[in-house]
Amino acid sequence: MKTQHIEPFFATLKAANPQPNTELEYTSVFELLAAVLLSAQATDVGVNKATRKLFPVANTPQQILHLGLDGLEGYVKTIGLYHSKAKHLMQTCLILVEQHQGHVPRTREALEALPGVGRKTANVVLNVAFGEPTMAVDTHIFRVGNRTGLGPGKTPLAVETKLIKRIPAAYLVDAHHWLILHGRYVCQARKPLCWQCGVSEFCSFKPKTQNP
Repeated sequence: MKTQHIEPFFATLKAANPQPNTELEYTSVFELLAAVLLSAQATDVGVNKATRKLFPVANTPQQILHLGLDGLEGYVKTIGLYHSKAKHLMQTCLILVEQHQGHVPRTREALEALPGVGRKTANVVLNVAFGEPTMAVDTHIFRVGNRTGLGPGKTPLAVETKLIKRIPAAYLVDAHHWLILHGRYVCQARKPLCWQCGVSEFCSFKPKTQNP
């Protein structure tokens, strides 16, 4: 993507969705952390379905610990890889209680030290909960970054680095959401909906798909 196309690309996305947000449902920083941890290789819809039952019963680290591993698994068993995710969430809750007074830490180093929390999850929490201009590269952003030419790279970290460098500061805090939503609903994996795309004129992808 040409440098001169980046600003209008994001201006168009912003005009269509001025206040984007994650589609995961949460009411606290801890709920967000738990939901993102559970969302790896799962859909937001599936995670929300489980947490709508879990969070009214247990939505703090201490309350999750009181459930016990078996109790927690009963709530998240509909989510893929639930055994390992439940174990990681329990371990994370223990660390939050013992080392952070039950609060979610605000630094990348402390977040990535939590079981089941990698760079992508840390970036989501830093961005969504604390408003930091981070870029959590999931499969959607990886695809959009490469396909559009906005942030090409062979690894998620390479794409993240390129996007952070190229996206104008005014759009950076919300860019993560715009790109995920664009990848999820328009710039889809098997066949991008180019004929419905509001930013296709700025995109380097060729050939554009046509309305079937």
